[in-house]
Amino acid sequence: MKGKEDDSSLNVEHVFDAYAEKYDRWYEKPFGMSAFNLEKACIKSVCKNLEAPFLEIGVGTGRFAEALKIEYGIDVSAGVLKFAKKRGITVIRGGGENLPFADNSFGAVFIIVTICFVNNPLKVLEEAKRVLKNDGSIILGLILKESSWASFYKKKGEMGGNVFYRVAKFYSFKELKAIIKKAELEIEDVSSTIFQAPTEDLHFEFPRKGYYEKAGFVVIKLGKSTLKHYV
Repeated sequence: MKGKEDDSSLNVEHVFDAYAEKYDRWYEKPFGMSAFNLEKACIKSVCKNLEAPFLEIGVGTGRFAEALKIEYGIDVSAGVLKFAKKRGITVIRGGGENLPFADNSFGAVFIIVTICFVNNPLKVLEEAKRVLKNDGSIILGLILKESSWASFYKKKGEMGGNVFYRVAKFYSFKELKAIIKKAELEIEDVSSTIFQAPTEDLHFEFPRKGYYEKAGFVVIKLGKSTLKHYV
């Protein structure tokens, strides 16, 4: 009998290639659909006046890209990109640490539930900044370490209930702010959602402006400009 796959043999590309269809189907289940709708509303709350074209780093199967009208997507997993391409996204296989785009190419760069899966989040933010237009925005969507949802997903990963979160690393808001500072980016806006305890039955709630430690999902809008500051 084949033993349980050792964590050391797991990597993001392998996991998402092997389980691309399972990952995409999660969004069609009641829990996945309700979580997606909450996260999407929170992202949209900070996306006013963004100018195309848009790029998503870690586009996955293209669910968010399709909903947010993001034209371009990059991901290390060829498996998930097949789904994103079918959703009309122009896809490129690659990592966020080395983007194959020219400087100042995009009006917005989205990084949604991806920072926890990359090896070098600072390099990803630096690359996002490089390809971003001077008046553009980087939109981060994250589950932060302080949230009970991070513990929930981490436990599911450790117990084998969610293979994707076996290869995830969660960051605290403090740790993330330090990375953002090193990347020489400014926080312009923050929005939070999912104040409900981890459950399979989520109800809709409107996002709240600002960062809340108990929020299950936080969106942070970043910019190059030093003229805008989040208080």
